Amino acid sequence: MDQQQIVEILRKSGYKLTPQRRITIDALLAKGNEHFSVDELYRQVKEESPEVGMSTIYRTVQILEEMGIITRRNFDDGFARFELCERNEKHWHHHLICLKCNKVIEMQDDYLETLEKEIEEKKNFIIMNHELKVYGYCSDCYKNMKGVKFD
Repeated sequence: MDQQQIVEILRKSGYKLTPQRRITIDALLAKGNEHFSVDELYRQVKEESPEVGMSTIYRTVQILEEMGIITRRNFDDGFARFELCERNEKHWHHHLICLKCNKVIEMQDDYLETLEKEIEEKKNFIIMNHELKVYGYCSDCYKNMKGVKFD
């Protein structure tokens, strides 16, 4: 998603594109596919525009989440994180979460399609989306813990 698409979604929803929102959207887009907290986004915005307050960032994040532009993620570490939504994504992508360093690795493969079809047929349930979080150790942490080398 690019800035023009985000601006269009906001305008169609009746929101104005204030200078503070534009700076926040630019900072959000600079994050790319990275998962970010509101605090991290705020620090990035403050570098360019010190006059923008935290409440403005929170409100902008809330609006962007309501509009489906960003998605809130919970990686069970006590922090809400967000990421930019892909408009053509059928399902959310999945995440591998390291229990030692808290690194989050995105997993684009959808291994659950067959399971979804089976659930829909057997349970007469229409699945709209799903989320999968897999917990374990990244190769660096595992190697340091066990002395095992990943190929």
